[in-house]
Amino acid sequence: MNDGVLPMFPLGMVVFPHQVVGLCVFEPRYQAMLQELPDDQEFGTCMIERGAEVGGGEVRTCVGTVLRILGSQRLPNGQTLLRVEGTQCVEVSAWLADAPYPRAVVHERCCDEIEIEPALLKSTESAVRALRALRSEVVTDESLRHDCAMDPNPSVRSWQLCSMTPMSTLDQFKVLSLSNPNDRLRLVAEICCERYGDYQRLLARDSSPYLLG
Repeated sequence: MNDGVLPMFPLGMVVFPHQVVGLCVFEPRYQAMLQELPDDQEFGTCMIERGAEVGGGEVRTCVGTVLRILGSQRLPNGQTLLRVEGTQCVEVSAWLADAPYPRAVVHERCCDEIEIEPALLKSTESAVRALRALRSEVVTDESLRHDCAMDPNPSVRSWQLCSMTPMSTLDQFKVLSLSNPNDRLRLVAEICCERYGDYQRLLARDSSPYLLG
Protein backbone atom coordinates (compact mmCIF):
# COMPACT_ATOMS: atom_id res chain seq x y z
CA MET A 1 0.00 0.00 0.00
CA ASN A 2 0.99 3.66 -0.36
CA ASP A 3 0.98 6.15 2.50
CA GLY A 4 -2.41 7.77 2.89
CA VAL A 5 -5.83 7.41 4.48
CA LEU A 6 -6.82 3.89 5.51
CA PRO A 7 -10.15 2.58 6.85
CA MET A 8 -9.50 1.19 10.33
CA PHE A 9 -11.04 -1.62 12.36
CA PRO A 10 -9.57 -1.35 15.90
CA LEU A 11 -9.57 -4.63 17.82
CA GLY A 12 -8.86 -5.91 21.30
CA MET A 13 -6.06 -8.05 19.88
CA VAL A 14 -2.92 -7.80 17.78
CA VAL A 15 -2.62 -9.15 14.23
CA PHE A 16 0.90 -9.62 12.88
CA PRO A 17 1.91 -9.38 9.22
CA HIS A 18 1.49 -12.77 7.49
CA GLN A 19 -0.90 -13.95 10.20
CA VAL A 20 -4.33 -15.20 9.09
CA VAL A 21 -7.27 -14.63 11.45
CA GLY A 22 -11.05 -14.69 11.36
CA LEU A 23 -13.19 -11.64 12.16
CA CYS A 24 -16.91 -11.21 12.71
CA VAL A 25 -18.30 -7.87 11.51
CA PHE A 26 -21.67 -6.94 12.96
CA GLU A 27 -21.66 -3.22 13.78
CA PRO A 28 -23.36 -1.07 11.10
CA ARG A 29 -20.34 1.27 10.87
CA TYR A 30 -18.02 -1.59 9.93
CA GLN A 31 -20.60 -3.10 7.60
CA ALA A 32 -20.48 0.29 5.84
CA MET A 33 -16.69 0.12 5.79
CA LEU A 34 -16.79 -3.22 3.99
CA GLN A 35 -19.09 -1.77 1.35
CA GLU A 36 -16.71 1.13 0.71
CA LEU A 37 -13.39 -0.72 0.64
CA PRO A 38 -11.14 -0.09 -2.38
CA ASP A 39 -10.48 -2.78 -4.97
CA ASP A 40 -7.46 -4.11 -3.07
CA GLN A 41 -9.84 -5.12 -0.23
CA GLU A 42 -7.48 -3.74 2.40
CA PHE A 43 -8.14 -2.00 5.68
CA GLY A 44 -6.14 -1.44 8.83
CA THR A 45 -6.33 -2.59 12.40
CA CYS A 46 -4.68 -1.48 15.61
CA MET A 47 -5.02 -2.54 19.21
CA ILE A 48 -7.46 -0.84 21.57
CA GLU A 49 -5.63 0.45 24.65
CA ARG A 50 -8.76 1.34 26.62
CA GLY A 51 -12.44 0.93 25.95
CA ALA A 52 -14.53 -1.69 24.18
CA GLU A 53 -14.54 -2.93 20.61
CA VAL A 54 -18.24 -2.12 20.27
CA GLY A 55 -19.80 1.33 20.25
CA GLY A 56 -16.84 3.63 19.64
CA GLY A 57 -15.00 6.00 21.97
CA GLU A 58 -12.07 3.64 22.43
CA VAL A 59 -8.44 4.74 22.87
CA ARG A 60 -6.31 3.30 20.06
CA THR A 61 -2.61 2.57 19.66
CA CYS A 62 -0.56 4.28 16.95
CA VAL A 63 0.99 1.11 15.49
CA GLY A 64 -1.08 -1.32 13.47
CA THR A 65 -1.29 -3.77 10.63
CA VAL A 66 -2.78 -3.65 7.15
CA LEU A 67 -5.24 -6.51 6.58
CA ARG A 68 -6.28 -7.97 3.25
CA ILE A 69 -9.55 -9.87 2.91
CA LEU A 70 -9.00 -13.45 1.73
CA GLY A 71 -12.63 -14.50 1.93
CA SER A 72 -15.98 -13.39 3.33
CA GLN A 73 -19.40 -14.83 4.06
CA ARG A 74 -22.59 -12.92 4.75
CA LEU A 75 -24.77 -14.59 7.39
CA PRO A 76 -28.59 -14.56 7.48
CA ASN A 77 -28.51 -12.39 10.63
CA GLY A 78 -26.64 -9.64 8.76
CA GLN A 79 -23.24 -10.35 10.25
CA THR A 80 -20.23 -10.91 7.98
CA LEU A 81 -17.47 -13.41 8.62
CA LEU A 82 -14.07 -12.42 7.27
CA ARG A 83 -10.86 -14.34 6.73
CA VAL A 84 -8.06 -11.81 6.61
CA GLU A 85 -4.28 -11.82 6.44
CA GLY A 86 -1.88 -9.22 7.79
CA THR A 87 0.31 -7.75 5.07
CA GLN A 88 2.53 -5.10 6.68
CA CYS A 89 3.05 -2.78 9.63
CA VAL A 90 1.88 0.82 9.55
CA GLU A 91 2.14 3.75 11.90
CA VAL A 92 -0.78 6.10 12.45
CA SER A 93 0.11 9.75 11.91
CA ALA A 94 -3.36 11.13 12.65
CA TRP A 95 -6.90 9.95 13.27
CA LEU A 96 -9.64 11.45 11.14
CA ALA A 97 -13.29 11.89 12.00
CA ASP A 98 -15.29 8.66 11.84
CA ALA A 99 -17.23 8.41 8.59
CA PRO A 100 -18.99 6.51 10.24
CA TYR A 101 -16.11 4.04 10.76
CA PRO A 102 -12.61 5.03 12.01
CA ARG A 103 -10.11 6.33 9.45
CA ALA A 104 -6.46 7.18 9.90
CA VAL A 105 -3.57 8.76 8.04
CA VAL A 106 -0.91 6.05 8.01
CA HIS A 107 2.56 5.49 6.63
CA GLU A 108 4.62 2.36 6.07
CA ARG A 109 7.13 1.49 8.74
CA CYS A 110 9.51 -0.30 6.34
CA CYS A 111 10.70 -2.42 9.23
CA ASP A 112 11.76 -5.42 7.15
CA GLU A 113 14.63 -3.82 5.22
CA ILE A 114 17.15 -4.78 7.92
CA GLU A 115 18.90 -8.08 7.31
CA ILE A 116 17.84 -10.74 9.78
CA GLU A 117 20.61 -12.56 11.67
CA PRO A 118 20.41 -16.23 10.60
CA ALA A 119 21.64 -17.62 13.93
CA LEU A 120 19.15 -15.48 15.85
CA LEU A 121 16.29 -16.58 13.61
CA LYS A 122 17.21 -20.24 14.10
CA SER A 123 17.56 -20.03 17.88
CA THR A 124 14.31 -18.08 18.25
CA GLU A 125 12.48 -20.65 16.15
CA SER A 126 13.79 -23.42 18.41
CA ALA A 127 12.59 -21.50 21.47
CA VAL A 128 9.12 -20.98 19.98
CA ARG A 129 8.72 -24.63 19.00
CA ALA A 130 9.86 -25.78 22.45
CA LEU A 131 7.42 -23.45 24.18
CA ARG A 132 4.51 -24.59 22.03
CA ALA A 133 5.31 -28.22 22.78
CA LEU A 134 5.50 -27.58 26.53
CA ARG A 135 2.30 -25.52 26.55
CA SER A 136 0.47 -28.44 24.96
CA GLU A 137 1.41 -30.50 28.02
CA VAL A 138 0.13 -27.85 30.43
CA VAL A 139 -3.02 -26.77 28.59
CA THR A 140 -4.21 -30.21 27.55
CA ASP A 141 -7.37 -28.99 25.82
CA GLU A 142 -5.34 -26.70 23.54
CA SER A 143 -2.79 -28.73 21.63
CA LEU A 144 -0.40 -26.43 19.76
CA ARG A 145 1.54 -27.85 16.85
CA HIS A 146 5.30 -27.49 17.21
CA ASP A 147 6.13 -28.85 13.75
CA CYS A 148 4.48 -26.03 11.78
CA ALA A 149 5.69 -25.48 8.23
CA MET A 150 7.65 -22.24 7.95
CA ASP A 151 8.19 -19.89 5.03
CA PRO A 152 11.74 -19.91 3.62
CA ASN A 153 11.81 -16.10 3.44
CA PRO A 154 13.51 -14.88 6.65
CA SER A 155 11.29 -11.80 6.92
CA VAL A 156 8.06 -13.78 6.62
CA ARG A 157 9.44 -16.50 8.88
CA SER A 158 10.26 -14.00 11.61
CA TRP A 159 6.68 -12.69 11.58
CA GLN A 160 5.35 -16.24 11.66
CA LEU A 161 7.32 -16.86 14.83
CA CYS A 162 5.75 -13.77 16.39
CA SER A 163 2.22 -15.00 15.69
CA MET A 164 3.05 -18.57 16.81
CA THR A 165 4.37 -17.57 20.23
CA PRO A 166 1.93 -17.98 23.15
CA MET A 167 2.12 -14.59 24.87
CA SER A 168 -0.06 -11.89 26.35
CA THR A 169 -1.72 -9.24 24.21
CA LEU A 170 0.50 -6.60 25.79
CA ASP A 171 3.61 -8.57 24.84
CA GLN A 172 2.22 -8.99 21.31
CA PHE A 173 1.92 -5.23 21.00
CA LYS A 174 5.46 -4.72 22.32
CA VAL A 175 6.74 -7.13 19.67
CA LEU A 176 4.73 -5.47 16.88
CA SER A 177 5.96 -2.03 17.92
CA LEU A 178 9.64 -2.88 17.39
CA SER A 179 10.81 -1.73 13.97
CA ASN A 180 14.01 -3.79 13.92
CA PRO A 181 13.25 -7.46 13.09
CA ASN A 182 16.26 -8.66 15.08
CA ASP A 183 15.02 -6.79 18.15
CA ARG A 184 11.64 -8.45 17.64
CA LEU A 185 13.24 -11.89 17.53
CA ARG A 186 15.25 -11.19 20.67
CA LEU A 187 12.12 -10.11 22.53
CA VAL A 188 10.21 -13.17 21.32
CA ALA A 189 13.06 -15.42 22.52
CA GLU A 190 13.05 -13.65 25.89
CA ILE A 191 9.29 -14.10 26.23
CA CYS A 192 9.65 -17.78 25.34
CA CYS A 193 12.25 -18.27 28.09
CA GLU A 194 10.02 -16.60 30.67
CA ARG A 195 6.91 -18.54 29.65
CA TYR A 196 8.84 -21.81 29.47
CA GLY A 197 9.89 -21.40 33.09
CA ASP A 198 6.29 -20.60 34.07
CA TYR A 199 4.98 -23.75 32.38
CA GLN A 200 7.71 -25.89 33.93
CA ARG A 201 6.67 -24.67 37.38
CA LEU A 202 3.02 -25.43 36.59
CA LEU A 203 3.88 -28.97 35.50
CA ALA A 204 6.00 -29.52 38.59
CA ARG A 205 3.21 -28.25 40.83
CA ASP A 206 0.54 -30.39 39.18
CA SER A 207 2.70 -33.52 39.35
CA SER A 208 3.62 -33.06 43.00
CA PRO A 209 2.45 -36.01 45.14
CA TYR A 210 1.51 -33.56 47.90
CA LEU A 211 -1.00 -31.87 45.58
CA LEU A 212 -2.45 -35.04 44.08
CA GLY A 213 -3.86 -36.28 47.39
